[in-house]
Amino acid sequence: MICFNEPTYVEKGIGYITEAILKNRRLNGDGVFTERCTKWFEERTGSKVLLTTSCTHALEMTAMLAEIQPGDEVIMPSFTFVSTADAFVLRGARIKFVDIRKDTMNIDENLIESAITDRTKAIVPVHYAGVGCEMDTILDIARRNHCFVIEDAAQGMMGSYKGKYLGTIGDMGAYSFHETKNYTMGEGGLVLVNRKEYMHRSEIIREKGTNRAQFFRGEIDKYSWVDVGSSYLPSEMNAAYLLPQLEIADEINSKRLKLWELYYDGLKELEREGKIELPYIPKECSHNGHMFYIKAKDLEERTELIQYLKEYGIKAVFHYIPLHSSIAGRKYGEFVGEDRNTTKESERLLRLPMFYALGEEEVEYVVGKVKEFYSRRR
Repeated sequence: MICFNEPTYVEKGIGYITEAILKNRRLNGDGVFTERCTKWFEERTGSKVLLTTSCTHALEMTAMLAEIQPGDEVIMPSFTFVSTADAFVLRGARIKFVDIRKDTMNIDENLIESAITDRTKAIVPVHYAGVGCEMDTILDIARRNHCFVIEDAAQGMMGSYKGKYLGTIGDMGAYSFHETKNYTMGEGGLVLVNRKEYMHRSEIIREKGTNRAQFFRGEIDKYSWVDVGSSYLPSEMNAAYLLPQLEIADEINSKRLKLWELYYDGLKELEREGKIELPYIPKECSHNGHMFYIKAKDLEERTELIQYLKEYGIKAVFHYIPLHSSIAGRKYGEFVGEDRNTTKESERLLRLPMFYALGEEEVEYVVGKVKEFYSRRR
């Protein structure tokens, strides 16, 4: 059986977890391992970085920092995970969904401005599959309309747009370390704060609304409740599991990109024959091999392919059901404009197995079975 995903595992992680428990005797958040992970990210990205319990919570923090209020509107694609919307709905916002681009599955930057009203507070681009959105255009629209840009880079760590890491381009960004992501701590995430005026408050919100971080740095003689907030700190055991992956982050990234290229090279003949479509990477983007997907002709063909691969021990999956078609999506948001691509393209997309421990021979086996499926349909 070739499973769809296996969490990234580095043997050193067990030793670090043991060290956290037995040597450091520190299990709660913001200990030595959290500090080391944070330092790694801040040196890489140049952003203010705060580890969180999930990407969902990281996005919730950005909504609080942006002071989203009831009646505000937030623009995002419908083809995304529910957390992208939930973080802003919890603050009382109304979601305005716009269509995606057919080629990248990212928000169509040319449709954003038509969704803006005098209530629009933020634009939330989602970097699907670790491929960057057209950020220059989005930033320009945001500046002219006085909106925040909050990047949902849950899948985007190590990906970049014009040489800038995803998540560091807008006002704020968020990563996920869920077990399905390239780098994992089981459950976890981080918030990237790219505007200086929000860095201090981000610490307070993350620490239950207290100025505890300042206290531990010796900047004040006691700490107290000063603002709204919640408990967003991951445990030291989570950070200890993540750290060794960061220590070999480039190696992990290279391996995933190699597997991605194997898929692409193996299946491009089917694309030339017009049987499938392969992922598109814009020239200004460097992706991270987060996933490899193909697009079948339609929903019926995709369903048949999933079943065919299953019969040969290969787990392949479809992805998001568009949010605007869900019960909560209709309650808390609305689709602006015509749904030309979101539903149609989401029904065609099929994700193939992709994870750090996947072997090249397993990729070749999957490629062979996909080709076999289409050869039998002639």
